[in-house]
Parts: sequence; C-alpha cells; structure tokens
Amino acid sequence: MNPGAAEEAGKIASGFMEAMKSQPLALALVIMNMALLGFFWFILEKVAENHRNDMKLIFDEQKEVRELLTRCIAPKASSRDRLVGEGELS
Repeated sequence: MNPGAAEEAGKIASGFMEAMKSQPLALALVIMNMALLGFFWFILEKVAENHRNDMKLIFDEQKEVRELLTRCIAPKASSRDRLVGEGELS
C-alpha cells in the first residue's frame, strides 16, 4: 500500500526537525528569516497605509479646489453680448 500525503508530509516534517536538532544554528537562521519576513510585511503594510491616506488627502483637496473653481469661473458671453458690450451694435 502506498503511504498517503499526510504521512509523507509527516515524514518530511520529522526529518526537518531532526536536522534542526542536530544543527541549532540552522534553526536559528530559519527563525530569524521568518522574523525578518514578518518585519518586512509589517513595514510595507504601514507604508501602503500611509500612501493610501496621502492619496485620499490629495484627492479630497483637489475636489475642494475643483468645487471652488467652478464657482469662480464666469460663463462665457455670447458673441452678441460682447459686441453690444463694446458699443459696436448700439
């Protein structure tokens, strides 16, 4: 009978633990690498959160500026209004 996947995984895990028992420095390196990966993930998550907040602030400010500009820009006068205003058609 062939061993199942769980049995094979168990054999691999026990072999890994035996190797780590015989070489504690290798175990320390594995643990430090995992801690370093966790640290990098934490830092990158904070950077991404900060970037999202900055982009939200920029877009909110641009929205406010757009709203102010739409209130400040006067509509263009038609050509007839310009001619009357200049005194040419009066």
